[in-house]
Amino acid sequence: MARVLVTGAGGFIGSHLVERLARDGHDVRAMVHYNALGLRGWLDRLPAGVPQNVDIVAGDIRDELCVREASRERDVVFHLAALISIPYSYVAPRSYIDTNVTGTLNVVQAARDLGVGRVVVTSTSEVYGTAVQVPISEDHRLHPQSPYAASKVGADQLALSYHRTFGTPVVVLRPFNTYGPRQSARAVIPTIITQIAAGTKEIRLGALHPTRDFNYVDDTVEAFLAAATSPDIVGEVVNAGSDFEISIGDTARLIAEVMDADIEIVTDEQRLRPDASEVERLWADNRRAQEQLGWTPGYGGRDGLRRGLQATTAWFADPANRDGYRPESHAL
Repeated sequence: MARVLVTGAGGFIGSHLVERLARDGHDVRAMVHYNALGLRGWLDRLPAGVPQNVDIVAGDIRDELCVREASRERDVVFHLAALISIPYSYVAPRSYIDTNVTGTLNVVQAARDLGVGRVVVTSTSEVYGTAVQVPISEDHRLHPQSPYAASKVGADQLALSYHRTFGTPVVVLRPFNTYGPRQSARAVIPTIITQIAAGTKEIRLGALHPTRDFNYVDDTVEAFLAAATSPDIVGEVVNAGSDFEISIGDTARLIAEVMDADIEIVTDEQRLRPDASEVERLWADNRRAQEQLGWTPGYGGRDGLRRGLQATTAWFADPANRDGYRPESHAL
């Protein structure tokens, strides 16, 4: 039974990680972004049966004192708090530096000062940019093509520098495109599912040719748990990817097949990234995760993607779960 802190706990992946840790009996402290309404993101809507003894603290990852207090008496910190929308990073790039880079500084500095046993920092496959060789290993060049990706490069390197300089026990976990229940419609899979669920025949998307390596959220959570306990991974970067590549267009067609829907895909100019910002190809080499974490994706390959999409569409099929989604509009 470990004493853990999850930052960004109210978000998509964070809430699934908190749920899993609580079910496994860990002493969980969940840090959520303070707001005047007292809302705690997806933690307010966890399934029945999830243990309720999670210590929820509201704060701001940009505030050093908030992070330090939340990190006290923790064995492991899972750092997931971040601004993640690529389109919004074109609009408000400074906020990404403040949240993603300064927030990570606050986490690793608190861990250093308080003697936290392990910090798992959440990266993103976007730091690689368009693949120059595939599958993409952890040694691939870093080539951020958006302010968001640049902020995550900065956060990753800052965290690793604390390991090299001060011995802070940092692991950088680099998930490829995670999907599943509770994901924001800023991401492509929920965008497709919610449009189909609303009865739309013309599905509005951006570029269809780029490829992605999609990971069901349960696999990503398993990678976090392994990164927190594996003994030989401190100071390393580890990809969490399915080692399967599929285009956005083919993903949309597979979702339509799973949902038994007849669709036409149309290009929405608002959803296109600037030309030099589009990441054309992502495909993970996950050998390090297999060898050093003992992790393999349970939803790998086309069959695994289909099973993950079936679970995801089943969740979105409940109108109560779709409450708050706006399939008719483009979310930044």
